[in-house]
Order: sequence, then structure tokens, then C-alpha cells
Amino acid sequence: MGIAEFARDGRVVVGDRPGAAVVAAVSGFLLLDLVAKLAGTTVFFLGTRLLGGSLTVASLLSMVVDGLLVGLAVGLAGIGLSMTYSILDFANFAHGDTVTVGAFLGWVAAYITAGLGTGAPISELFMLNSGRQLSTVSTFIPVLLGLVIAGVGSIGIVLLIDRLTYRPMRDTDNISLLIASIGVALALRYLIAFVFGTQTSGVASGGLRVTLFSMISVTDNEITLLVVSVLLMLGVHLLLQRTKLGKAMRAMADNEDLARVTGIPTERVIRLTWILGGGLAGIGGYLLVLESGTISFNFGWILLLLIFAAVIVGGIGSIYGAMAGGILIGLVDSLALIWLPSGLTRASAFLVLIVVLLLRPSGIFGGVSTA
Repeated sequence: MGIAEFARDGRVVVGDRPGAAVVAAVSGFLLLDLVAKLAGTTVFFLGTRLLGGSLTVASLLSMVVDGLLVGLAVGLAGIGLSMTYSILDFANFAHGDTVTVGAFLGWVAAYITAGLGTGAPISELFMLNSGRQLSTVSTFIPVLLGLVIAGVGSIGIVLLIDRLTYRPMRDTDNISLLIASIGVALALRYLIAFVFGTQTSGVASGGLRVTLFSMISVTDNEITLLVVSVLLMLGVHLLLQRTKLGKAMRAMADNEDLARVTGIPTERVIRLTWILGGGLAGIGGYLLVLESGTISFNFGWILLLLIFAAVIVGGIGSIYGAMAGGILIGLVDSLALIWLPSGLTRASAFLVLIVVLLLRPSGIFGGVSTA
């Protein structure tokens, strides 16, 4: 390609897709600013800092690790939301509060198990206010048991909700299901607030800190989040690609009527969708609390915005899109601290959502496809 052809193609891109040109320009400026910060160089224009500053490589890597960890948990929780949309064809606004319920069930189980034999009253252990901080290394069995209870408990909750609320409305329009899910979300959230109160409880703290490459410091709880999330995502991949259940789920996502005609037990697939999605939501919430150390009655509702952003960025209905979108949103939310105050980083995640929808409305993976 000659210089003239390259210039002509550049003008075509700028003229036909000005949004892409603006995104490219802003991305280029941020990258240049990041390089200048890492180099410790500052560029001033008319007495105002134009770009640059100070940022160490260790700080940058720490932000990347934090974003990756949060992104993995968000992606894990997003899988269930994406599956619900692709197979049941409605946006489940109760998904965030399912994350909260699973986390509370898991941490109550972990707290009670860890407190047995210590003389602490069961009521204090149940309310998560004994003041003890759990970690994977110091209280491995309670943390592991809590992880299992978080998944199993959230599965029981979503199956009960489906049986009482969604299943009788299965043949109604999607708007009715969406509104019903909002009602379920409110019921779950304020039931938790009624039982556990509205305060934020500290329940976990890293018991072991490991330094990698002399720059990155991670705790045992963060390593647990990383390992469990990757293994579960790998398990979902194998389930979708290597099992009859996975094929049935993909078939229902593509065409439910055709799947029913060909003999696929659609109601069983729906039930298994709730089991898989609910279990992953509860485990994702439990792992996020393990990493952050705190839990509150509305943290899943707040997290739901990030989960929706991740699912939409990845391509709503796509399981792999939910995974990739979660990691991308987590990284953006963390790296935005380089340029924005901590209170505005969440806005950057939604800015990325808007940009992706403008450039690729169907999301990164595109289309409504379980796989």
C-alpha cells in the first residue's frame, strides 16, 4: 500500500466512523500519558501539566492484578446472567441480590465453623460480628466449606424463586418477567437487611502475603479467588463444549422451539441453567468478599451494574463474552485510578460500555449465543 492509498483510507475511516477516530485518538493520548508517567516525565503547556507525572511499574502491576481479580469474579457472576438471558430471554435484575445471598450464606457457614470451640456465642457468629478475620491459610476448612455452601445455598434460592415466581410466568412477555425480577431483588435485599442489618461487616483478611517478581504482592485470599475462578471458567467451557447438556443449552439458546421439537427436555435444561448460573453467582459473591474483606446487604445490587456492563460489553447472551467482558471491566475500573479520583472510576467502566456499543453494538463476542 502506497502513502497516497494509506492517506485516502485514513480519510475514509475518519469520515465514515468519526467515533472510532475519536476513540483511537483518546486511547493514544492515554497510552502516551501512561508511558510518560512510568518514565517520570512531565510535559507542561502554558503552565498547565499536559501529560506525564509519576507512576511506578510496581504500582501499575498492582492495579492490573487488582483489576484482574475483580474482573474474574465479575465475569464468573456474569455467566449466570448471560445464560439467563440467552436461554430464558429476559434480563434478571435479581441476579445481583442472588450474589449477595450466596455470599451471606457462605460466610455465615464459614464463620460458625471457624468459631466452633472458641466459646463465641452462635448468635454473634451468625451475625458475622465476632470480630474475627478469616483467611484461606489460617482457616482453610471453614473457608472451603463456606465456598461450597455459597454455591449450594444460592442454587437452592434460585430454584425456589423459579418455582414460585418465574415458572408460572414462563409464557408471559419478557417485560413481565423483568418486572418480577425487580420485585424478587427488592425482597431478597431487604430480607437480608432485616436479618443481618445494614452495617458493613469485616469478615476476611489475608493471612499470608506473597511477593512475585519482587514487585507484585498478593494475599492467600487473592490467590484463592484467582485459582477458583479460572478453574470454574474452564469447567464451564468443558461443560458447554464436551457434554450433551452443553449442546442442549446451546441449542436452546439458538432456537428454543426447534430444540423442543427435536426432543430436548427444555424444562430440564432451564432448571440446570438456574443451577449453574445460581451456583456461579453465589461463589462469585463469596470470592469477592474473600478478596475485599467486607460484606454488606446491598453489595450485590451495586455489583449488578458492573455485571450488566461486563455482559453487554462481551456480548449479551455469550458465556465467553461474559468472561472477557468481566475481565475488561475489572481492568478498566482499576486502571482508571491512574487518571481519575477513586469515586469516579466506576464511571470509566460505563464509558467503556458506551464506547463498545457505539463501535460494536453486538458486543465483543457479538450475537446471542451460549457458546
